[in-house]
Amino acid sequence: MSLNCNEINLILSELNIEGAFIQDIIQPGFDTIAFYTYKEGQAKTVLVCTAQNSVRINETRRKITKNDKPLRFMEFLRSRIKGCRINSCEQIGMERVIKMVLSHSENEIFNMYIKLWNNAANIILCDEHDLILEPMFRRPDRYELKDEVYIAPAVIEEKLSDNERFPVRSWQDQTDSNEKPFNSFNAYIDYWYSEHASTLSREALLEKAEKWFNVNYSKRQSALNNLIQKKETFKNSSQLKHQGDLILSFGHLIDGTSNFLECEDYETGKTIRLVIDPKKSAQENASEYYKNYKKAITGSEELEHDIEIAEKQIEKLEKLYDEIKNEKNPVKIEQLLRRDSTPKQQQKKTHPGLDYTVNGWYILVGRDANENDELLRHHVRGEDLWLHVRDFPGGYVFIKARKGKTVPLEILLDAANLAVYYSKARNTGKTDLYYTHVKYLRRAKNGPKGLVLPTQEKNLCITPDKERLSRLDSLHKDQEL
Repeated sequence: MSLNCNEINLILSELNIEGAFIQDIIQPGFDTIAFYTYKEGQAKTVLVCTAQNSVRINETRRKITKNDKPLRFMEFLRSRIKGCRINSCEQIGMERVIKMVLSHSENEIFNMYIKLWNNAANIILCDEHDLILEPMFRRPDRYELKDEVYIAPAVIEEKLSDNERFPVRSWQDQTDSNEKPFNSFNAYIDYWYSEHASTLSREALLEKAEKWFNVNYSKRQSALNNLIQKKETFKNSSQLKHQGDLILSFGHLIDGTSNFLECEDYETGKTIRLVIDPKKSAQENASEYYKNYKKAITGSEELEHDIEIAEKQIEKLEKLYDEIKNEKNPVKIEQLLRRDSTPKQQQKKTHPGLDYTVNGWYILVGRDANENDELLRHHVRGEDLWLHVRDFPGGYVFIKARKGKTVPLEILLDAANLAVYYSKARNTGKTDLYYTHVKYLRRAKNGPKGLVLPTQEKNLCITPDKERLSRLDSLHKDQEL
């Protein structure tokens, strides 16, 4: 139920914002915006909602939820009308369109039109000649586009004389959930829409959330099923080792022509045929079986981890869906849906490279010169520890300092293994590294990007630990969920 023309006039008279200044603008969602105004020592938050069945303007005392990412229209309004004085604010006739005249000075005037039509609500900022600077929603069929001239609705005299057809809904005898009467129509409208109209939009969002959940759940469950099926193929991996043993035991039967070796399985007493390469010796054929056995064991272990990750992803999805279903605020539901639907590659990272949190210690890893340089310039401090391999190009690894704490040996070894892994020394075996505090690094004069010369460095020699790297990789994947 939208506001009618008489209700809009009553709201505007109660607001009494002529002469107020716009101190800030917050846009919690695509269809809602709040203007923080100040006049004669009194602050008011004016909420404008353009969502269908919730179209309105009113004062609100509710907390406005900020959007995770600043939206286009809000940023534009902030750049143009933040700090403006509201010279006038009135409805055009009885047409449910509010014209707000704003000024920074006598030489900079803006006209802002707030259309409160249920199926075509909009907020349009124009210059003093009604040339559109930016609309909230761009609608070509209504000529509500940038650089078009906005045509305000004509005042219809019949409506002015027949305004009794649009009564203001009864509110003086109404009470809120605490049985308190409303002290203004604005307060009643704010309460009514939060309890009723927002429920309508909430139901629509919950329908959207259900579709989103079903699609994502189906994809992730299918991926999990594929992993489980793949795991089944590794169940008989122990047979590969046994078959290799049989080839060694009956290697003397290889005649150099047949692609099969027939022999008696000493565990079952049955005759079996094993695929072999007749050009290879028994030891070489058995080695192939042993190699496949090791691959199967490793693959099975990796699959266990991938299955665990997939199960956690489904668990996270279900938890988020439960959070959405239990959320009462439609704006928050919209934000939760939008945040999850943003592709990971488009999500803003706070820093380049990789990060790991191990037992409360934070490790940053740069993988190339650009990431090394960016981390060094903007994301580490003097007391942080820096590690790098000797005599090989590679990434910088930083351990963020903790006040009053010394870096434990295990954390140092974790960082050292990461430094070796993200360097050209990855496959060289035993590797020398050095480490020092960031404050003891200085840039090489006229050197390439990211190159630094350490002082007061200490030496460290390690043999890369695959189990440690696997644990760190698992930890990193878990923290990304």
